[in-house]
Amino acid sequence: MVKVVVTGSDGQLGKTFAEVVSGLDAISFDFKTSNELDITYGDQLRDTFEKEHYDFCINCAAYTNVEQAEKYPDLAYQVNAEGVKNLAEVCKKHHTTLIHISTDYVFDGKKDGGYTVEDKTNPINVYGKSKLAGEKVIQQIQPNHYIIRTSWLYSKKYGHNFYRTILKKALAGEDLYVTDAQKGCPTNTESLVKFILNEIVLGEKPFGMYHFTDGNPMTWHDFAKQILKENGLTEKVDLVLDSNYRTLAKRPKNSVLL
Repeated sequence: MVKVVVTGSDGQLGKTFAEVVSGLDAISFDFKTSNELDITYGDQLRDTFEKEHYDFCINCAAYTNVEQAEKYPDLAYQVNAEGVKNLAEVCKKHHTTLIHISTDYVFDGKKDGGYTVEDKTNPINVYGKSKLAGEKVIQQIQPNHYIIRTSWLYSKKYGHNFYRTILKKALAGEDLYVTDAQKGCPTNTESLVKFILNEIVLGEKPFGMYHFTDGNPMTWHDFAKQILKENGLTEKVDLVLDSNYRTLAKRPKNSVLL
């Protein structure tokens, strides 16, 4: 039986994995929260991998707060680069294939069309730079890897994300102020989980870099409209275009992945 460990299983993607694979007999899953297995501690990783052989490690552990990363870059790099280095080293030693989740924010957003895996990276914020550093360290250390860049990841059930925030505010009757200054592809965690399971763990994709999204480019304002429509709230809430949108971290204007 295929044995898989999922790191960072307390996040929205990890929780979606746990839900989707419940009752799946072909694969045995070991879910590790960030408290149970902290990838920034090499000793923890080594002890865990010594006790159990894993065929795959799906790394859902990441520092994802884009704004806070600007204030605390060391924390972002500690998880997204150093932690990933620890993981790549232990996976190589134990012949475990590493499946790592990366981001559209490794690009600067200046391209007119969508980004392919061949396009040059040029992150413009600390979060993107730390994630790119993680990609590079995997490529240097562990040949048996899959790096999957995704974008605007959200779960309708778990975690703090755009979808759940917009819905919560709309249900509370609050007016919504949302920017159209960025364009990307919102991606449901369920779609990403099924891609990883079907195409990689149970499939035969070659090792390497992949882009995966739900493939429908839109702005955050467009996405908010979609969320309201899905939940029958279009007539109940005012959605205002926020032209004064300001953030600490720079965001790529276009981060559509192909």
